[in-house]
Amino acid sequence: MDSLTLRELGVVGAGGAGFPTHVKAAAQAEYVLANGAECEPLLHKDYELMCRYPAEICEGLSLMRQWTGAREARFGIKEKNAHAVTAIRPEAGKRATELVLLGDFYPSGDEYELVYAATGRLIPPAGIPLHVGCVVNNVETLYNAFHAAKGVPVTQKFLSVTGAVRRPASFWAPVGASFRDLIAHVGGVATTGDFGLFVSGIMMGSLSFDLDDVVTKTLTGLIVLPRDHYLIARKDQPLQSMNRIGKSACDQCSYCTEFCPRYLLGYDVQPHKVMRSLGFTLTGANNWNQWGELCCACGLCTLYACPEDLYPKEACDQAKGSLREAGIQFRQEKPVTVHPMKDYRRVPLSMLRKRLKVEEYETECPFTESSPRPAMVRIRLKQHAGRPAHAVVTKGARVRAGEAVGRVPDNELGATVHASIAGQVTAVTDTYVEIQS
Repeated sequence: MDSLTLRELGVVGAGGAGFPTHVKAAAQAEYVLANGAECEPLLHKDYELMCRYPAEICEGLSLMRQWTGAREARFGIKEKNAHAVTAIRPEAGKRATELVLLGDFYPSGDEYELVYAATGRLIPPAGIPLHVGCVVNNVETLYNAFHAAKGVPVTQKFLSVTGAVRRPASFWAPVGASFRDLIAHVGGVATTGDFGLFVSGIMMGSLSFDLDDVVTKTLTGLIVLPRDHYLIARKDQPLQSMNRIGKSACDQCSYCTEFCPRYLLGYDVQPHKVMRSLGFTLTGANNWNQWGELCCACGLCTLYACPEDLYPKEACDQAKGSLREAGIQFRQEKPVTVHPMKDYRRVPLSMLRKRLKVEEYETECPFTESSPRPAMVRIRLKQHAGRPAHAVVTKGARVRAGEAVGRVPDNELGATVHASIAGQVTAVTDTYVEIQS
């Protein structure tokens, strides 16, 4: 099988980024790394996946090793996840794959962190793992690569639904199913009054109140919290308010920088200096904003480090956007050197959950064989990095589960999208294909 088969069968990064996997498979690397760190609070879907499908994941990693010509395969997994380690270890051993046991810290799943933990190599500033001979894939991506080698397209997504729901669980859901379908599948919401949804995580995900939004290939789960929860109050604010609060209240304590995982690895990420730019003119902002260019958007600065509940991560997001608009490329002047305090400023997940006020929702998300069976799915044409797919079906057509409904031109970055259920196409737009079972 060549790498283009991965493109046609719709395999993209399932951990959140959605980068087309065929591009990584076509690269030449020294190491292939499996990312099983899963460090978003409350989400446990990768843990359940590793417990249930260790052979498929490890074989997918072996295939990636074969395609890239890598000399070594290594598997990053948290030591505390004993059942997953026990499941993965023998399958990894059969394939000469070394386990890299990680601590229960946030964000151990960041690519820069994992590459350093697994190989001791530091990715160049603004670089990618391939620049130091590494290709990194999430464990579900490797599972999908294994099945693509057998001709099976990506039509299902493995995810967790947890928080204030009646039966927190991890399960397969059809791509395009609604959030409403997912919540019904776990018995509904276990709170009175309004609620909000953290989509793909509290730290790096987004806040939504839209139950009609749908599952994509990059969705890792939903966390349901009561509408009056501290985190929803923090997140549900316009950007202008976040900036106004930061401009008036930031006292430059620099805690946001001192806890930043990229700063501790030796990169010039200094959120406290980006916060200064909120009060500057555009010229000054361009200057200071460069300190946010290498931010990994983990959210530790905003949701853990800042003693005044300000928004340095959101300021860094704006900084990166303003640099792109201005065509300015950041170049780190000093060499990347790991901070001597790095190991002493790690943030344990237990402390992070307490800071987020979600400890009461920390629970298992056990695997369940049953899946939602929606009457209708809405397949988004952009579920990946790169260009959106173009619909290749028309309204009124009948489609089979697994049939391609959208493709990206051969010369563009992207991947094919497929029908997740059999039925009739009831709508085709520039952004989605709707199918009624």
